[in-house]
Amino acid sequence: MGFEVTVTSAQRIISLVPSQTELLFDLGLADRIAGVTQFCVHPEQARSKAIVGGTKNFRFDVIHRLKPDLIIGNKEENYEEGILALQKQYPVWMSDIGTRKDAIGMITGISKITATVEAGNAILQSIADEFNHLSLLPPLKTLYLIWKKPWMAAGQNTFIHAMLEEIGLVNALKEARYPELTDKIIQLLSPQLILLSSEPYPFREKHMAELQQCVPQAKICLVDGEMFSWYGSRLIKAPGYFNSLRHQLS
Repeated sequence: MGFEVTVTSAQRIISLVPSQTELLFDLGLADRIAGVTQFCVHPEQARSKAIVGGTKNFRFDVIHRLKPDLIIGNKEENYEEGILALQKQYPVWMSDIGTRKDAIGMITGISKITATVEAGNAILQSIADEFNHLSLLPPLKTLYLIWKKPWMAAGQNTFIHAMLEEIGLVNALKEARYPELTDKIIQLLSPQLILLSSEPYPFREKHMAELQQCVPQAKICLVDGEMFSWYGSRLIKAPGYFNSLRHQLS
Protein backbone atom coordinates (compact mmCIF):
# COMPACT_ATOMS: atom_id res chain seq x y z
CA MET A 1 0.00 0.00 0.00
CA GLY A 2 3.06 2.24 0.02
CA PHE A 3 3.96 4.69 -2.70
CA GLU A 4 6.22 7.68 -3.09
CA VAL A 5 4.81 11.18 -3.43
CA THR A 6 6.47 14.46 -4.25
CA VAL A 7 4.95 17.58 -2.73
CA THR A 8 6.43 21.04 -2.54
CA SER A 9 5.31 23.16 0.41
CA ALA A 10 2.00 21.46 1.23
CA GLN A 11 -0.45 23.97 2.72
CA ARG A 12 -3.54 21.80 3.33
CA ILE A 13 -2.48 18.62 5.08
CA ILE A 14 -4.83 15.88 6.28
CA SER A 15 -3.50 13.43 8.87
CA LEU A 16 -5.20 10.04 9.20
CA VAL A 17 -3.13 8.78 12.16
CA PRO A 18 -3.24 10.16 15.75
CA SER A 19 0.46 9.80 16.55
CA GLN A 20 1.46 11.38 13.24
CA THR A 21 -1.00 14.23 13.83
CA GLU A 22 0.78 15.02 17.09
CA LEU A 23 4.08 14.95 15.20
CA LEU A 24 2.81 17.43 12.60
CA PHE A 25 1.89 19.89 15.33
CA ASP A 26 5.26 19.42 17.02
CA LEU A 27 6.92 20.14 13.68
CA GLY A 28 5.23 23.55 13.78
CA LEU A 29 2.64 22.80 11.09
CA ALA A 30 -0.51 23.78 12.99
CA ASP A 31 -1.56 26.39 10.43
CA ARG A 32 -1.10 23.94 7.55
CA ILE A 33 -3.19 21.09 8.99
CA ALA A 34 -6.64 21.06 7.38
CA GLY A 35 -8.14 17.87 8.81
CA VAL A 36 -7.60 15.01 11.27
CA THR A 37 -9.46 11.90 12.44
CA GLN A 38 -11.81 11.73 15.41
CA PHE A 39 -9.09 9.84 17.30
CA CYS A 40 -6.49 12.60 16.90
CA VAL A 41 -6.72 13.90 20.48
CA HIS A 42 -3.20 15.32 20.90
CA PRO A 43 -2.45 18.13 21.10
CA GLU A 44 -5.63 19.85 22.29
CA GLN A 45 -5.39 22.13 19.27
CA ALA A 46 -6.06 19.15 16.99
CA ARG A 47 -9.68 19.15 18.14
CA SER A 48 -10.20 22.48 16.37
CA LYS A 49 -9.47 20.95 12.96
CA ALA A 50 -12.03 19.45 10.58
CA ILE A 51 -12.83 15.81 11.40
CA VAL A 52 -12.46 13.50 8.40
CA GLY A 53 -13.91 10.38 10.06
CA GLY A 54 -12.05 7.57 11.78
CA THR A 55 -8.80 5.84 10.94
CA LYS A 56 -10.66 3.04 9.15
CA ASN A 57 -13.77 4.86 7.91
CA PHE A 58 -12.94 8.09 6.13
CA ARG A 59 -15.54 10.75 5.38
CA PHE A 60 -14.73 11.33 1.74
CA ASP A 61 -17.21 14.20 1.45
CA VAL A 62 -15.32 16.15 4.11
CA ILE A 63 -11.93 15.27 2.60
CA HIS A 64 -13.01 16.42 -0.87
CA ARG A 65 -14.36 19.66 0.57
CA LEU A 66 -11.03 20.35 2.31
CA LYS A 67 -9.10 19.98 -0.98
CA PRO A 68 -5.91 18.61 0.62
CA ASP A 69 -2.56 18.89 -1.15
CA LEU A 70 -1.05 16.19 1.09
CA ILE A 71 -2.59 13.28 3.02
CA ILE A 72 -0.52 11.37 5.57
CA GLY A 73 -1.50 7.84 6.62
CA ASN A 74 -0.16 4.53 7.93
CA LYS A 75 -0.34 1.01 6.53
CA GLU A 76 -1.60 -0.66 9.72
CA GLU A 77 -3.82 2.04 11.17
CA ASN A 78 -5.67 2.88 7.96
CA TYR A 79 -7.58 0.67 5.52
CA GLU A 80 -6.29 -0.18 2.07
CA GLU A 81 -9.53 0.43 0.17
CA GLY A 82 -9.85 3.95 1.55
CA ILE A 83 -6.20 4.81 1.01
CA LEU A 84 -6.25 3.59 -2.59
CA ALA A 85 -9.36 5.67 -3.28
CA LEU A 86 -7.68 8.78 -1.89
CA GLN A 87 -4.47 8.09 -3.81
CA LYS A 88 -6.36 8.39 -7.09
CA GLN A 89 -7.07 12.05 -6.36
CA TYR A 90 -4.47 13.31 -3.89
CA PRO A 91 -0.80 12.90 -2.93
CA VAL A 92 -0.84 10.30 -0.13
CA TRP A 93 2.29 9.67 1.96
CA MET A 94 2.22 6.38 3.89
CA SER A 95 4.29 5.10 6.79
CA ASP A 96 4.83 1.47 7.79
CA ILE A 97 6.07 1.24 11.38
CA GLY A 98 7.30 -1.86 13.18
CA THR A 99 10.27 -0.60 15.19
CA ARG A 100 11.76 2.58 16.63
CA LYS A 101 14.09 2.65 13.62
CA ASP A 102 11.02 2.72 11.36
CA ALA A 103 9.57 5.54 13.47
CA ILE A 104 12.77 7.54 13.07
CA GLY A 105 12.54 7.02 9.32
CA MET A 106 8.93 8.20 9.35
CA ILE A 107 9.78 11.37 11.29
CA THR A 108 12.63 12.05 8.88
CA GLY A 109 10.38 11.47 5.87
CA ILE A 110 7.54 13.67 7.09
CA SER A 111 9.90 16.48 8.05
CA LYS A 112 11.42 16.38 4.56
CA ILE A 113 8.13 16.33 2.67
CA THR A 114 6.77 19.20 4.79
CA ALA A 115 10.01 21.24 4.67
CA THR A 116 10.47 21.12 8.45
CA VAL A 117 13.79 19.26 8.55
CA GLU A 118 15.31 21.44 11.28
CA ALA A 119 12.35 20.84 13.61
CA GLY A 120 12.39 17.15 12.70
CA ASN A 121 16.07 16.83 13.55
CA ALA A 122 15.43 18.47 16.93
CA ILE A 123 12.70 15.93 17.67
CA LEU A 124 14.95 13.05 16.62
CA GLN A 125 17.75 14.32 18.85
CA SER A 126 15.37 14.57 21.81
CA ILE A 127 14.17 11.00 21.22
CA ALA A 128 17.75 9.73 21.09
CA ASP A 129 18.71 11.64 24.24
CA GLU A 130 15.73 10.28 26.19
CA PHE A 131 16.29 6.67 25.11
CA ASN A 132 19.93 6.99 26.16
CA HIS A 133 18.62 7.49 29.71
CA LEU A 134 16.28 4.48 29.59
CA SER A 135 16.81 1.90 32.32
CA LEU A 136 15.83 -1.64 31.33
CA LEU A 137 13.12 -3.52 33.18
CA PRO A 138 13.66 -7.07 34.44
CA PRO A 139 13.26 -9.61 31.59
CA LEU A 140 9.78 -10.65 32.70
CA LYS A 141 7.60 -12.87 30.49
CA THR A 142 4.98 -10.30 29.54
CA LEU A 143 1.50 -10.35 28.01
CA TYR A 144 0.34 -7.01 26.61
CA LEU A 145 -3.47 -7.01 26.27
CA ILE A 146 -5.21 -4.57 23.94
CA TRP A 147 -8.80 -5.91 23.86
CA LYS A 148 -11.46 -7.78 25.81
CA LYS A 149 -14.29 -10.05 24.57
CA PRO A 150 -12.30 -11.64 23.11
CA TRP A 151 -8.99 -11.06 24.80
CA MET A 152 -6.47 -9.81 22.24
CA ALA A 153 -2.78 -9.19 22.77
CA ALA A 154 0.16 -7.66 20.94
CA GLY A 155 2.28 -10.38 19.39
CA GLN A 156 5.44 -10.41 17.30
CA ASN A 157 5.88 -8.03 14.35
CA THR A 158 4.13 -5.11 16.05
CA PHE A 159 5.44 -1.77 17.27
CA ILE A 160 4.24 -2.66 20.76
CA HIS A 161 6.38 -5.81 20.65
CA ALA A 162 9.36 -3.70 19.63
CA MET A 163 8.78 -1.38 22.59
CA LEU A 164 8.52 -4.32 24.99
CA GLU A 165 11.89 -5.52 23.73
CA GLU A 166 13.37 -2.01 23.95
CA ILE A 167 12.63 -1.84 27.67
CA GLY A 168 13.88 -5.35 28.45
CA LEU A 169 10.61 -7.29 28.68
CA VAL A 170 10.02 -10.64 26.94
CA ASN A 171 6.81 -11.03 24.94
CA ALA A 172 4.93 -14.12 26.12
CA LEU A 173 3.45 -14.53 22.63
CA LYS A 174 5.25 -16.19 19.73
CA GLU A 175 2.38 -15.51 17.31
CA ALA A 176 2.51 -12.46 15.06
CA ARG A 177 0.23 -9.45 15.05
CA TYR A 178 -2.76 -9.42 17.44
CA PRO A 179 -4.03 -12.93 18.21
CA GLU A 180 -7.24 -13.67 20.09
CA LEU A 181 -6.79 -15.48 23.41
CA THR A 182 -8.98 -17.47 25.79
CA ASP A 183 -8.62 -17.66 29.56
CA LYS A 184 -7.13 -21.12 29.10
CA ILE A 185 -4.51 -19.90 26.64
CA ILE A 186 -3.56 -17.06 28.99
CA GLN A 187 -3.14 -19.59 31.79
CA LEU A 188 -0.98 -21.81 29.58
CA LEU A 189 1.19 -18.84 28.61
CA SER A 190 1.88 -18.37 32.32
CA PRO A 191 2.96 -14.71 32.07
CA GLN A 192 4.89 -13.14 34.92
CA LEU A 193 3.56 -9.71 33.97
CA ILE A 194 0.32 -8.63 32.29
CA LEU A 195 0.06 -5.09 30.95
CA LEU A 196 -3.46 -3.77 30.34
CA SER A 197 -3.38 -1.01 27.76
CA SER A 198 -5.49 2.13 28.00
CA GLU A 199 -6.21 1.82 24.26
CA PRO A 200 -7.83 0.69 22.07
CA TYR A 201 -9.78 -1.05 24.86
CA PRO A 202 -10.07 1.17 27.97
CA PHE A 203 -8.96 -1.33 30.60
CA ARG A 204 -9.74 -0.42 34.23
CA GLU A 205 -8.97 -1.77 37.70
CA LYS A 206 -11.97 -4.12 37.60
CA HIS A 207 -10.30 -5.97 34.73
CA MET A 208 -7.17 -6.41 36.82
CA ALA A 209 -9.17 -8.34 39.41
CA GLU A 210 -10.77 -10.50 36.73
CA LEU A 211 -7.41 -11.45 35.26
CA GLN A 212 -5.84 -12.01 38.66
CA GLN A 213 -8.33 -14.84 39.22
CA CYS A 214 -7.27 -16.34 35.89
CA VAL A 215 -3.51 -16.03 36.49
CA PRO A 216 -2.95 -15.45 40.22
CA GLN A 217 0.83 -15.65 39.88
CA ALA A 218 1.07 -12.70 37.47
CA LYS A 219 1.77 -9.09 38.30
CA ILE A 220 -0.91 -6.99 36.55
CA CYS A 221 -0.56 -3.30 35.69
CA LEU A 222 -2.60 -0.70 33.86
CA VAL A 223 -0.41 1.14 31.36
CA ASP A 224 -0.67 4.16 29.07
CA GLY A 225 -1.13 2.67 25.62
CA GLU A 226 0.09 5.82 23.91
CA MET A 227 3.56 5.27 25.37
CA PHE A 228 3.76 1.79 23.85
CA SER A 229 2.04 2.36 20.50
CA TRP A 230 2.41 6.02 19.45
CA TYR A 231 5.43 6.27 17.19
CA GLY A 232 5.73 10.01 16.51
CA SER A 233 7.07 12.75 18.76
CA ARG A 234 5.36 11.00 21.69
CA LEU A 235 8.52 8.86 21.73
CA ILE A 236 10.23 11.74 23.53
CA LYS A 237 8.05 11.07 26.58
CA ALA A 238 8.13 7.26 26.44
CA PRO A 239 11.49 6.56 28.17
CA GLY A 240 10.56 8.65 31.21
CA TYR A 241 7.28 6.75 31.44
CA PHE A 242 9.06 3.39 31.10
CA ASN A 243 11.49 4.37 33.87
CA SER A 244 8.51 5.14 36.12
CA LEU A 245 7.02 1.75 35.24
CA ARG A 246 10.28 0.08 36.23
CA HIS A 247 10.08 1.70 39.67
CA GLN A 248 6.44 0.59 39.95
CA LEU A 249 7.41 -3.02 39.26
CA SER A 250 10.45 -3.11 41.55
